[in-house]
Amino acid sequence: MIISVATNNQLPIIRDLAFKIWPVAYDEILSNEQLNYMLDLIYSIESLEKQVEKSHVFLLVKENNNYIGFASYELNYKEKNEIPVEKKLNLNKTKIQKLYVLPEIQRKGIGKHLINYIKQIAIANDNSVLILNVNRFNKAKDFYIKQGFTIVSKVKIDIGNNYIMDDYVMELTL
Repeated sequence: MIISVATNNQLPIIRDLAFKIWPVAYDEILSNEQLNYMLDLIYSIESLEKQVEKSHVFLLVKENNNYIGFASYELNYKEKNEIPVEKKLNLNKTKIQKLYVLPEIQRKGIGKHLINYIKQIAIANDNSVLILNVNRFNKAKDFYIKQGFTIVSKVKIDIGNNYIMDDYVMELTL
């Protein structure tokens, strides 16, 4: 298994993986209409390029010459209303924006490897907390708890088109 930073030329691979993974991951959580809306909103090439411009680093996982998953993270993440005192307290955060593995490959430790990979990058950049959002009804929440994350809050995010993301915010202190 190889984890590498994705180039802009590889963004179509991420898009294609998302279109394979999301219908399975969110089958029982989202309507087809919301699923398609979110895939178009988040995973169009234009949207992925904008995310890269906004400091998201995308990772690709390759095994046996096949791409099997991806993640993205953002170092020194700050929420819009967050007070910048945290830097003085050495509580810089790395946000895991995305973490997805093909359904047929899940439960083989790849997600854990991705978290550990991002964890090492966070530590090397003096970030002491990993943070992520997960849909409150997503089974992945249990995976994150097994990795040491705890639920710190609930958020509802309006993503347009009358759709709301109903998420837990989870953190892991490094």
